[in-house]
Amino acid sequence: MPTPNPAALDFLLTRRSRPAKTLTGPAPSKEALMPILTAAARTPDHGKLEPWRFIVLEGAALTRLADAAEARAKALDKPEPDVAKARQQFDDSHLCVAVIEVQKTSPKVPAIEQTYSAGAVCLALLNAALASGWGANWLSGWVSHDAEFRSQALGLSADERIAGFIHIGTETSAPPERPRPDLDAVVAWVSE
Repeated sequence: MPTPNPAALDFLLTRRSRPAKTLTGPAPSKEALMPILTAAARTPDHGKLEPWRFIVLEGAALTRLADAAEARAKALDKPEPDVAKARQQFDDSHLCVAVIEVQKTSPKVPAIEQTYSAGAVCLALLNAALASGWGANWLSGWVSHDAEFRSQALGLSADERIAGFIHIGTETSAPPERPRPDLDAVVAWVSE
């Protein structure tokens, strides 16, 4: 008979990301962030490759990223709303953890499984921050997929990608519940 953990299950059944624009300071200190990063790093990684790493961004680094996102958006002739949105996620943030997918050569672990692991790290980081009482949101956007932005703003190599920007801070308002998937529409039971 399994030993249930009702508190953990209740958290997972009721968890809700906080919109990044509603987060404010203070953000977690290094000491408060380390257990959150430790929890995220416990994600299954198919072969113990650790196909991801973290870059913790705060203070002037976030201002630099906001400037870089704006400059890159303008260089790409993005419409003004896209320029503003690219800049805003960094302007509004007090602490952001960039989860970097690092593809590693492996005869046993396909690249797609490494991508899955990086995505799982993002969700684990988000959930660990929420479980620790912080507000948190996982964002990406076109900047995370732009090779020049990744290289210039974060110094990423060609084999690295941004899996997500996890913004963490103090929540200013609880978000309303949103519609969830209809399990009858997305679950198939197969018994033979």
